[in-house]
Amino acid sequence: MQPTIEAMTERDVEAVAKLRLAAFFEGTGRTLAEDIVGLRGLIARDGFEAAVVASLGGSPIGSCLFVRNEIDPAHELTPWLAGLVVDEGYRRRGVGTALVRAIEAHAASAGVDRLYLYTWQARPFYEALGWTAAEAFEQEGEPMLLMSRAL
Repeated sequence: MQPTIEAMTERDVEAVAKLRLAAFFEGTGRTLAEDIVGLRGLIARDGFEAAVVASLGGSPIGSCLFVRNEIDPAHELTPWLAGLVVDEGYRRRGVGTALVRAIEAHAASAGVDRLYLYTWQARPFYEALGWTAAEAFEQEGEPMLLMSRAL
């Protein structure tokens, strides 16, 4: 069974926030409630920013965001693909690729001609999807890579 990729709705928010906390925020002090507020903000925005969810049998297994601002103040660029997360049990099955492509399509439909992201470990994944490395730097003592993709 293939997952469906759709815009995030209120029913997805808590499950996606739990995936995000485990993937990105463990040990940072960020709470589930804080991430839920941030995700709800993306749902309620002006339609430019977006969140998409991969679901299987009605349960979220992954998510990706399209936002105006990302890590501050590292770069004054916009907009960003951010927060790609896929539940560990569903990785290497094309879910991440489908989520990235959905965000790229949303960005292109919004008139965006270049999209940015930050990564370090996922560089080969994004390069395989046509993203290019722009700049390596350190963020809070950790290696980070700025990548971009023309749409």
